[in-house]
Amino acid sequence: MPGLTIGDTVPNLEVETTQGKIKLHDFFENSWSILFSHPGDFTPVCTTELGMMAAYESDFASRGVKLLGLSCDDVKSHNEWVKDIEAYTPGCKVKYPIISDPNREIIEQLNMVDPDEKDSSGNPVPSRALHIVGPDKKLSFLYPASTGRNMDEVLRALQSLQKASMFKIATPANWKQGDPVVISPSVTDEQAKEMFPAGYQTVDLPSKKKYLRLTNV
Repeated sequence: MPGLTIGDTVPNLEVETTQGKIKLHDFFENSWSILFSHPGDFTPVCTTELGMMAAYESDFASRGVKLLGLSCDDVKSHNEWVKDIEAYTPGCKVKYPIISDPNREIIEQLNMVDPDEKDSSGNPVPSRALHIVGPDKKLSFLYPASTGRNMDEVLRALQSLQKASMFKIATPANWKQGDPVVISPSVTDEQAKEMFPAGYQTVDLPSKKKYLRLTNV
């Protein structure tokens, strides 16, 4: 699939949304953002997903993260769909904007097209894509259209990315907030002592190579 990929700068498109016209760079400015696309309005999995995004919005906001949805229908359709979304997820309001892309132009530029899925007219369908846009770069996750996104996993990945942007670390398998993190192999032991004054643990492995170093940040 050609186009935007990990590390690329998201193009500064002007888009029509349920909250009026916005320029993407203005929306993303000085913050983390999550841009997520959906195959279409009034579809079952998408309705559950947008409801869960609304339910988790305060969790994302507390971490300085904005939400921005996208679906290939017009704003009028989006606004009607929001009523269904809020009814399906009682107590949650869709406060984030949803981009309108009836001509399928934006999904092409944002690399959010599912190459294997077509609508009843044979038009390309947005993938169940999710781009986490940082203050200086983008990272994206791609889901098949048949698989609803797990919001706990999205939140976990976001927390990992934010930590990695502040420290020279990575997060190990099944990591969750509060667990130890892995110190980058590019960091020497002397540098690690300075960067992580609370200390770190070097795991004793059969190879006796001291590459697996854990710390808390």
